[in-house]
Amino acid sequence: MTKSAVATAIAWVFAGWLIQGPPPVFAAIAALLVVQPSLNQSFAKAIERSVGVIAGVAVASLLGVLLGESAWVVVIAIVAALLVAWALKMTAGTANQVAISAVLVLALGATTPGYAVDRVLETVIGAVIGVIVNVVLVPPVAVAPAHEKIDALADELAASLDRLGDALAEPRSRTQLEELLLKARLMRPMLASADQAIDDAQDSLALNPRGRRHRDELRDLRALLDRFRPVVTQVIGMTRAVYDHYDPAIADEPVLPAIGEQLHRAAHDVRLRMRRAAAPRTQAPPRGDAGASAPPTTTMPALTSPLLVQTPSADHWILIGSLLEDLRRIHEALGDTD
Repeated sequence: MTKSAVATAIAWVFAGWLIQGPPPVFAAIAALLVVQPSLNQSFAKAIERSVGVIAGVAVASLLGVLLGESAWVVVIAIVAALLVAWALKMTAGTANQVAISAVLVLALGATTPGYAVDRVLETVIGAVIGVIVNVVLVPPVAVAPAHEKIDALADELAASLDRLGDALAEPRSRTQLEELLLKARLMRPMLASADQAIDDAQDSLALNPRGRRHRDELRDLRALLDRFRPVVTQVIGMTRAVYDHYDPAIADEPVLPAIGEQLHRAAHDVRLRMRRAAAPRTQAPPRGDAGASAPPTTTMPALTSPLLVQTPSADHWILIGSLLEDLRRIHEALGDTD
């Protein structure tokens, strides 16, 4: 908000001083629209605004000369501006800008000598000032929101693994199973939100002078999210399989407690991944005697012990086989391959 106000004020004063005539409305609007959360977006808006104004001014000037300044000419100008934007395959934002510029030019004085050229210059001045202000006033780096989204996803992923492990250890009612499935499915929008946060962070680093020191951090965050992505899919699938094929007699299967333990180990490994990602690069965990007193499961992956499987009953072999295959995939996704 502060940057938008500063850019608009500077554009108004500078364009009004440089170009004599009507108030520099086009410069102020251009500066206001060009100031965006990232430099990449600011450059895109500057180009979009400039192209739209040039096209709109051209359409309005031509119609003003040919048809005069009647009120119905404004309607024709809007239609013509949108047709020009469509023919040139402009974006929706640029198309709207063409129409708005055409209306403003006709309303404020299309027949004034040099009016069209002055308005184009005004727009370019406002767009340039908007970009400069966005550069000078420290463009924001949106890496912290990406951290928050991935942290939230990891917390929910670990919690879902633990809940599923508990569900296999003790009998669950149908209502409890429905709640279990609902909570697991909530990870899908969380995953999409984390993806969007990563994209926003990437966009905020483009052309940003502060971006270099954050690029490695963002690359590691993306790699972590890609590691969690298949695990989210597997956990939702496992939960759905339990929901679809559950019956109280499944508690008698001897392999079920072991599968539940593996799920708890997987939850531990998800949290371990997050602790490693949160630790500063320069503060790696000590080796040798300094780390000998720490419990192994707090510093090492827990999803490592072999799982001995006894032949399940004929009623439950599909569910147990499905859970074991998904566990194998989770093990591969969380394994220390980096």
